[in-house]
Amino acid sequence: MDKPTGLRNVGSNCSVSDLDDFDLSRLLDKPRLNVERQRSYDERFLSELSIGLARAGLDHNDSSSPGTRSGLNTPASSARNSFEPHPMVSDAWEALRKSIVYFRGQPVGTIAAVDHQSEEVLNYDQVFVRDFVPSALAFLMNGEPDIVKNFLLKTLYLQGWEKRIDRFKLGEGAMPASFKVLHDPVRKTDTLIADFGESAIGRVAPVDSGFWWIILLRAYTKSTGDLSLAETPECQKGMRLVLSLCLSEGFDTFPTLLCADGCSMIDRRMGIYGYPIEIQALFFMALRCALSMLKDDAEGKEFIERIVKRLHALSYHMRSYFWLDFQQLNVIYRYKTEEYSHTAVNKFNVIPDSIPEWVFDFMPTRGGYFIGNVSPARMDFRWFVLGNCVAILSSLATPEQSMAIMDLIEARWDELVGEMPLKISYPAIESHEWRIVTGCDPKNTRWSYHNGGSWPVLLWLLTAACIKTGRPQIARRAMELAENRLLKDGWPEYYDGKVGRYIGKQARKYQTWSIAGYLVAKMMLEDPSHLGMISLEEDRHMRPVIKRSSSWTC
Repeated sequence: MDKPTGLRNVGSNCSVSDLDDFDLSRLLDKPRLNVERQRSYDERFLSELSIGLARAGLDHNDSSSPGTRSGLNTPASSARNSFEPHPMVSDAWEALRKSIVYFRGQPVGTIAAVDHQSEEVLNYDQVFVRDFVPSALAFLMNGEPDIVKNFLLKTLYLQGWEKRIDRFKLGEGAMPASFKVLHDPVRKTDTLIADFGESAIGRVAPVDSGFWWIILLRAYTKSTGDLSLAETPECQKGMRLVLSLCLSEGFDTFPTLLCADGCSMIDRRMGIYGYPIEIQALFFMALRCALSMLKDDAEGKEFIERIVKRLHALSYHMRSYFWLDFQQLNVIYRYKTEEYSHTAVNKFNVIPDSIPEWVFDFMPTRGGYFIGNVSPARMDFRWFVLGNCVAILSSLATPEQSMAIMDLIEARWDELVGEMPLKISYPAIESHEWRIVTGCDPKNTRWSYHNGGSWPVLLWLLTAACIKTGRPQIARRAMELAENRLLKDGWPEYYDGKVGRYIGKQARKYQTWSIAGYLVAKMMLEDPSHLGMISLEEDRHMRPVIKRSSSWTC
């Protein structure tokens, strides 16, 4: 039987532009250019991309179609890769396979770290939802989808559990932060144990787990062309349960999600409570992924309509109030305060004196980024790389904003990349501010861990964003830095220091997502058609009416 060639289209009653699939893999392979072998990979990639985009048009929302096998042995991959792989690749695959967890003989995920030198295991022997994403992408790109399918089904099963912290019951749609497989060699049984936040530091439920699950379900569908998994009643219900938690009406006056500190990759107190960019970008991407997979039936129709409305409101809010560039910084600097009525320009009553000194020197004349947080009388001007990269991949960022983010990374390379990619946040908070914001957290000291530490796993997100914006040379530059040290240092979890020179003081070695992140970045650079798994093209109907900043088009 022929496999279907596209995801289920949304009903005609939706106001979002059609969700037909944009086949980047075919775009990159046709037309074939007669180029000399001396031309660089970047030149070939950009030439093919520009010609393909010109012929195919940019009217579609997805960047590759299911049914196109996205693996190392595809014709596109083998045609492009006439060189020997880096010696790190085989070591990385060997280490990744050692981290695989089995449940009743079936692979269901990868543990966080396989560090035999560490005396304390803590929870690094568990399968984390967010940690498994780069592992899953690596297996999908290598043509090994079974472990990803098993993981999706097992976490979906765990979603159905009753979840309690003390005497309080969590929402039905909450996904676990992690799970563990207990093997009983005597009884020869395997048991799953899930953590929904009740065992986490700070007892915070992971808001991002459900979003990553939906994003990964779409990646599986796009990679394999297998629509049957996403269309099962169980997966349809799982998506609706996650969405019902996020789309419920309450006292919020903003379309963004209100979150507690420590609810995402930054899982310790770091002052991200409120409306953190990481969660908003993941929320936006999960909504768009769900929109392409939900059935337009009696149960799904209502959710589709609510998603469409929320996407329009969320994209407008984020692009209007979270975006910062040179011109907008100058506007905020000149804000008047205590404005009332609907004509207010300073709608959040931000006091200009609260703008930190560092941001004036940090902001280049060309470039921009989505700031960390916006809420009443508060703007967190810190740079958070995950949220900005996901904004590019999901097309929450406009094409102009996406290019501006890349401009910023290039202009502030020493600060944001340094000697080891990639700064999770910038700048570090220190001294009195560190004591207040983190509660004197000994793990999040300045330029360490989540407080300005450098995380190799983020390389895959940077690489995907670079490829989507047509600037793979930035990713290659970061890849060279990573390859100089990662294997030699034993695949650390994170690096410390202002430029990421030192292995983190509490970093685990053989951190699985550091390994998987490298493999995913490597495979995407070698075969950019893999990008289709985790990229969504811009929706024309969500374009901003007014461009506020000239730096978007510089």
